[in-house]
Amino acid sequence: MASPIWNKGVAADDWVMRFTVGDDYLWDRALLAYDARATRAHAHGLHAAGVLTDAEREALDRALDAFERAVAAGDVTVTEDDEDAHTVLERFLTEQTGDAGKKVHTGRSRNDQVLAALRLVLKDRLVHLAHQTATLGGLLCDVAEAHPATLLPGYTHLQRAMPSTVALWALGYADLFADDLAALRAAFDAADASPLGSAAGYGVPGLPLDRSATAEALGYTRVQRPVTAVQLSRGKVELAVAHACVQVGATINRMASDLVLYATAEFGFVSLPERYTTGSSIMPQKRNPDVLELARAHYHRLTAEAHLLMTLPANLPSGYHRDLQLTKEAVLRATSVAADLLAAMTALLPGVTWNVERMREALSPDLFATAYALDLVAQGVPFRDAYVQAAKAVPTLDVPSEAQALAAYQSDGMPGQEDAAAARTRLAQSAAWATPE
Repeated sequence: MASPIWNKGVAADDWVMRFTVGDDYLWDRALLAYDARATRAHAHGLHAAGVLTDAEREALDRALDAFERAVAAGDVTVTEDDEDAHTVLERFLTEQTGDAGKKVHTGRSRNDQVLAALRLVLKDRLVHLAHQTATLGGLLCDVAEAHPATLLPGYTHLQRAMPSTVALWALGYADLFADDLAALRAAFDAADASPLGSAAGYGVPGLPLDRSATAEALGYTRVQRPVTAVQLSRGKVELAVAHACVQVGATINRMASDLVLYATAEFGFVSLPERYTTGSSIMPQKRNPDVLELARAHYHRLTAEAHLLMTLPANLPSGYHRDLQLTKEAVLRATSVAADLLAAMTALLPGVTWNVERMREALSPDLFATAYALDLVAQGVPFRDAYVQAAKAVPTLDVPSEAQALAAYQSDGMPGQEDAAAARTRLAQSAAWATPE
């Protein structure tokens, strides 16, 4: 284990370092380039405060350029022998610039340093998730436009209930993704606050740090002004991000569940693209919907990360506690899982084939019992009486044509009254906050 940057002559036992670092070094790899960005802004702030000379600032800028190139090339990473990303960066800068590298930590703690980098990571990941979500929503609109009048049995309690359409199925999920985009925006806003200048949670004596200038240089729209709020918000910001990922995952969970069910031989409403299914080791005929099943299952991993973030900070007094280290892994894992889920569904959905004839065969007369009851209502029969008459008439009902079935609906958003263009507009508006990638 390399000597930690806080070593004052007596280092902790190796087993203590292993226990306290855990797998954190793996997650810190995602922070390296962002830590360099935040360090550059902090160094410029130190220069403005008179801590760094012109030559030292320029030397640090050159060293940070070299560090960013090395990270991008894979020549610098965080290993198990390093305590964290910050140790790797500070060691690199000191080797490159000497005393300037030793000065760069002036006026900050790893507590605000890690949050500055982490929130930059989260902002970028949330923008990426927003683009992925909007793209998947657009693919659902494509499905709706390809099947404007294709009837699909609708179910409640997994029992046939009323007629629906493929377009209505698709646009229902597209609308949920528009809501999920709003959750991602709220999470972005929570992460869009600079913690720099709070140091260990109580500010920095003796230095005129311009916290607003540093925040602006890093693209943060605001500063967490009370320095004590920074550590108090640790876990809450991460929870906001994880919660948004949970919302995306919940939408995907139910969509995947539908497609798994619809792909069974008993339903046969859809055929899945073979390249997104797997085979059995013993049964030659099998093609299994493993991608969809894992997409469905990974929602529970997202809720587990959110649960950790809900409970871990609870009952902690104000200020920093090492418990909070675990919030980083939870939120980074949540954003990674959400991105994988969206990528999987975006790849799979265009290859799904809707079996129109099979869905038509599944349209049984009982699906139209409610329509029959409301026809009686239109003739002046009170609904409760019409309800009883329709129940008795089910054995005598016929399945109408698609045109007849859809003509019964006259209100926006119902079968035959879908509007994929409106759904696309809502998705675009909900994703407008995310700058182009």
